[in-house]
Amino acid sequence: MRFLSLQSHVAYGYVGNRAATFPLQRLGHEVWAINTVEFSNHTGYGAWRGRTTPADQVADIVQGIEALGLLPRCDALLTGYVGDAALADVVLDTARRVRAANPRAIWCCDPVLGDTDTGIYVKPGIDAFFRERAIPAADLVTPNHFELEHLTGAKVSTMAEALAAARSLLQGPKLALITSLRRADAPADQIEMVAVSRDAAWRIATPLIDFEIMPNGTGDAVAALFTAHWLAGGGLAGGDVADALGKAVSSIFAVLEATHELGERELQLVAAQDRLVSPPRRFTAERL
Repeated sequence: MRFLSLQSHVAYGYVGNRAATFPLQRLGHEVWAINTVEFSNHTGYGAWRGRTTPADQVADIVQGIEALGLLPRCDALLTGYVGDAALADVVLDTARRVRAANPRAIWCCDPVLGDTDTGIYVKPGIDAFFRERAIPAADLVTPNHFELEHLTGAKVSTMAEALAAARSLLQGPKLALITSLRRADAPADQIEMVAVSRDAAWRIATPLIDFEIMPNGTGDAVAALFTAHWLAGGGLAGGDVADALGKAVSSIFAVLEATHELGERELQLVAAQDRLVSPPRRFTAERL
């Protein structure tokens, strides 16, 4: 399959396009990566160098790909970190161009805003863009726990609250994937991912790995992996959500285990590439 991916880029580490591109390629897919920022490293380090890619430059690259006649072959659009409000219109215009060229293409929108340990780390107005313009136009939305609460304005402490919050986002999207869920009514030594449609839901719990600093980019990799597996099974035309969830979770858990074993702060996608493709431990989704 072929993915057009508008996400951040770092020279060192694995977030954004760096977290999505290699896993997809390792699964045998093509990725046309367009970088929304060019940073030395992700912002979790507290200091970084680089700059946001000008919106007109991103738009120009998209139009260059379109001019080659490639968009009809695009199976999915992946979008993530939006560094500047000026880029918002480019993201929406790109989705419009992709869908005009291939109505079967899906848009996976990862509403990157922040996390429980960092709070909001995007510029003012980006959350409103995701909430009011991007998510309603997307097919699949992939917030983490923090982003789910922020986007919906709802406190999520139980599974019932998580399902209700996720479904409130389905005013346009067909599916929401909560890429991390830590709830009060679940064991403290586990973390969950939950896929939610309007009339069904699936969950997987995995052991919580004891990182001193949790690696960044996990959600970016999961969004890409899940989208690929869901598409392979049919996507919007009836893709197997449980199978896609199981495969994505099994792969990212294997990568996180390897990262912990090696004592690294950055996701060890390259070192664990064989585990990513053939995870030694398989997790199965439970329908709720």
